[in-house]
Amino acid sequence: MPYIHKFIAHAQGQKAYEILLQNGYKMREAQRLIDKGRLICDSMVVSEKNALLSGEICLIEYETNPRGLKPIFECEKFAVFDKPSGVLSHPNGRHCEYSLNDEIWSLYGREASVAHRLDCETSGLIVVGKDKNVVVNLKKLFENRQVYKSYVALVQGKISENLRIEANMDLANDYDDVKMRMRICEDGKSAVTEISPIEYFTDIDATLVRAVPLTGRQHQIRLHLFHVEHKILGEPLYGLARPQIEKILDKEMSEAERILITGAPRLLLHSDEICFKFDGVEYKIKSKFDAKDEFYKLVKHG
Repeated sequence: MPYIHKFIAHAQGQKAYEILLQNGYKMREAQRLIDKGRLICDSMVVSEKNALLSGEICLIEYETNPRGLKPIFECEKFAVFDKPSGVLSHPNGRHCEYSLNDEIWSLYGREASVAHRLDCETSGLIVVGKDKNVVVNLKKLFENRQVYKSYVALVQGKISENLRIEANMDLANDYDDVKMRMRICEDGKSAVTEISPIEYFTDIDATLVRAVPLTGRQHQIRLHLFHVEHKILGEPLYGLARPQIEKILDKEMSEAERILITGAPRLLLHSDEICFKFDGVEYKIKSKFDAKDEFYKLVKHG
């Protein structure tokens, strides 16, 4: 498990924040660790910075467990990984056994971080800043739409011409719905996606498309393609009933059943190309993953 209890001190009536300061943490970091419930005294979570502590003091710390994933591009300030499907961009809780952070922190230290995110089942290019300042600057590029991102997806049915999908979207407001699911709604945030067909496969009635999001909404490409009735094969959220979704998310559905229900064992969406200017240099990075061949085989042969 990546989260461990790391012993840092034996306390005898010392304030919580003082113990952290004595261990090299700054006041702001100490407050953040306490707010997140990371400080433990004799197996009890410490919630107040001025709490007087006596006993064994531990920090809940993330222990990296790298699996050898290396960046496909790297320079002094940032790196780009080709993330496999099924890998989280960032740990999603204390029971998370592996995420891209395991690789990032083992290579570049704890200040390194992803500058944007990909859904767990979406594979492809993800940019990683090597220190806090670089991460902040990279995130601004994404927030200000100064990054060109291109995806490839294998979708149901035949698309024979370019599409421009403009449909506002927001989080689902139905309390009985899956909380991460998005919805199309007139009063939602603007969202625009451009779709262009690459190749139609008659034998599986599916089209490989290029998708370019001109805005950066959660699940934008997935929801927009579902909205125009060309759902991405392997889609685990849109077009399914809540029990099916929960079964997939909880990893309780067999691969055979998922293929039967969604058409593929994973979401067939891949971040294929990314372009941006950073520190006066233009970068254009292309994925090495052969989405056309791999996606076709996953549908054709399961």
